[in-house]
Amino acid sequence: MGERRDELAVTTRSGPGRMLIAVYGIFAVAATARSAVQLATRFEEAPLAYVLSAFAAVVYVVATAALAGVVSRRVAYLACGVELVGVVVVGAASLAFADAFPDATVWSDFGGGYGFVPLVLPLLGLLWLRHTGLRYSERAR
Repeated sequence: MGERRDELAVTTRSGPGRMLIAVYGIFAVAATARSAVQLATRFEEAPLAYVLSAFAAVVYVVATAALAGVVSRRVAYLACGVELVGVVVVGAASLAFADAFPDATVWSDFGGGYGFVPLVLPLLGLLWLRHTGLRYSERAR
């Protein structure tokens, strides 16, 4: 079982997967730093937004580790799925209930403050996981 997981991890870390993992890593570091500063210095100004930023940071860290093969493919699927749902829900809520978001999160306005990368990234992650999973299953036959 360990060998199979290692082979799956190698496939997610190859080719375009390297760039995907790098972008996830950048977002993990940026979101973690941003939320840490916000929570430590201005929590009372926008508690909902800052807690959501911290949650996004955790999701990016988990997704980075999972895509890099540190944890299972299932965790990678889950992290990318949670991220996609988070971007859509928080994006819609930040537009519909703007007063509840006096300061932006990574996922506010569907990631508009980050060039909509947070909206596209989980889609790319899910597609890459599917693509590499299909490649592995074809090789295993």
